[in-house]
Amino acid sequence: MSKYELALVVNAKIEDDERAAVVDKCKALIERFGGTITNVDDWGKKRLAYEIQKMREGFYYFIQFDAETSVPAEIESRVRIMDNVMRYLVVKREA
Repeated sequence: MSKYELALVVNAKIEDDERAAVVDKCKALIERFGGTITNVDDWGKKRLAYEIQKMREGFYYFIQFDAETSVPAEIESRVRIMDNVMRYLVVKREA
């Protein structure tokens, strides 16, 4: 098992419960493919470096998890098509 981190930028113009549902959906994806979530970091609403989809702000989330090497590709392929996720990135963390 390797250590990974999923960084998400979620649409700031949606309701709190919708935003929580997006994050829960991402957590469920990780667990469905055999990953174990170790930490979820909520950075809150931040100003974006540049405009994305005519928005200047987004909510930042960092989900740290342990998983097999095939899991990040599976997660990225599904997060890519999720509504309200403006940007995402899965990176391997140092042990």
